[in-house]
Amino acid sequence: MSQILTDTRDRVLRIEIARPEKKNSLTLDMYRAMAEAMEAAAADAAVRAVLLHGARDCFTAGNDLKDFLERPPHAGEEGPAFGFIRGLSVFPKPLIAAVNGPAVGIGTTMLLHCDLVFAAPGVRFQMPFVPLGLVPEAGSSFLLPRIAGYQRAAELLLLGQPFTADKAYAAGFVTDIVPEAELFERARAAALAVAALPPSAVRATKALMRARVGAQLAAAIAEEGAEFRARLQSPEAKEAMTAFLEKRRPDFSRF
Repeated sequence: MSQILTDTRDRVLRIEIARPEKKNSLTLDMYRAMAEAMEAAAADAAVRAVLLHGARDCFTAGNDLKDFLERPPHAGEEGPAFGFIRGLSVFPKPLIAAVNGPAVGIGTTMLLHCDLVFAAPGVRFQMPFVPLGLVPEAGSSFLLPRIAGYQRAAELLLLGQPFTADKAYAAGFVTDIVPEAELFERARAAALAVAALPPSAVRATKALMRARVGAQLAAAIAEEGAEFRARLQSPEAKEAMTAFLEKRRPDFSRF
C-alpha cells in the first residue's frame, strides 16, 4: 500500500502523508511519490490547487532517519528529497497545508513554500538541523529570515527547539490557527475557494509575488544542499545521529 495517498476532486489535488505508525516520517520513496504527484499536478489543467496534509494526528516527523542513513544523498546528485524540495520551490499553483501533531524538519520547512498554512493549536513545530550536526534545508536559511525577521529565524534555526503554533503564526508562516476538529474542513474550503478563481490570474499573481526571490531561493537551496551533504559525513552529525538512535544525549564536548 502506498504511503502517499492522492486523489483529485473539485479541481483540488489532495496529497496525504499516510504512515501514521511511524509518525508519517518520510522515506526516499515517499519523497519521490510526492514530487511526481506535484509535477503531474503542475502540468494538469484539471488541477488548480494542491492540499497537503498528514494522516491522523500528525503532519510529519520529518525524515525516516534509518532510511536516510542507509541511503544518504551523495555529492553531485540531487536525490528524491532534494528533488521534492526543488519542485516545491517552483510549483506554479496554490499550495495549501493542513498541519496537526508533529511537524519536524521538512515538516516545518516545506510550509515556507506553501501559500496558505492552517495549523491546529497543538502542533509541535521543530527544525532540529543544528542539534543533529546539520544545516537548514529547503531554502529555510533564506526564506525564514525574510518571512520572520533575522532574530526570530535565528532562534528557531540555531537552537532547533520545538515551538508552538502561536509562535509559528507570529513568525508569519502560519495563516491561521484552527481548532483540530475543523482543521481539514477549513483547509479544504480554502483550497476550493482558490480553485474556483480565474486560474491564470491566480498563477500569474503567485508568480509575481515570487519572481524577485526566485533566483536567490534557488541559490540558497543549492548552497544548503551542498553543505547538508557535506555535514552528513561530519563527526558531529555522526555523533548526533548515533545518539538519537541509541536514545542518549549526544556529546559534542570533543569537537
